[in-house]
Amino acid sequence: MGRSLCFPLVPDSTALIAAAQAAPGFMPSHEGLALYRAALAAPPVGPLLEVGSWMGKSALYLAAAAAESGTRVVTVDHHRGSEEHQPGWEYHDPTLIDPATGLVDTLPAFRRTIAQAGAEDLVVAVIARGETLAQLWNTPLAFLFIDGSHTDDSAQRDLRSWAPHLAPGGTLAIHDVFPDPADGGQAPYRMYRTALDSGDYEELDGTDSLKLLRRRD
Repeated sequence: MGRSLCFPLVPDSTALIAAAQAAPGFMPSHEGLALYRAALAAPPVGPLLEVGSWMGKSALYLAAAAAESGTRVVTVDHHRGSEEHQPGWEYHDPTLIDPATGLVDTLPAFRRTIAQAGAEDLVVAVIARGETLAQLWNTPLAFLFIDGSHTDDSAQRDLRSWAPHLAPGGTLAIHDVFPDPADGGQAPYRMYRTALDSGDYEELDGTDSLKLLRRRD
């Protein structure tokens, strides 16, 4: 799948980056800009895909790259929050509880973020678990960004599910990679090490906790 798609009028990348910087979320601006640049530099062999969307902040950085390169961003998230977002955990936000179900629901906030940025024609949102969509997916990816649940089981599952869909020469981006346990959780770091130690990837220049790998041809 090449990057020759035609779109309705969408904001330019400058406006999308500004919207991303203003959107709710946990990604620092300098890492978001690095994500945008890495996605823009990915080979023109397919779409960009994000595992774990929260409220859409990183999706807009990817949308800015997609707007320039003529592709789309697919985001996959069940929108029920990760473990750390559940009641009683560190990052729980009670305003995100759906009173009808009693469960975390970030989908309304995500849709609002994407709509307010005018990016609905660039961002294709799939509401599902990542591994569920991966079983149905058959399009090579130019860029894969993994920023889902931060447990070892889920992080390794995301990598196993989606790495086979990354095209040769494509870029794998992993967020919240902290080699020092004092700086943050270790599941994304161990996922990163699993990918790098496989021999299937070469490391690119990352930015702080955003690590970048290129799948070998």
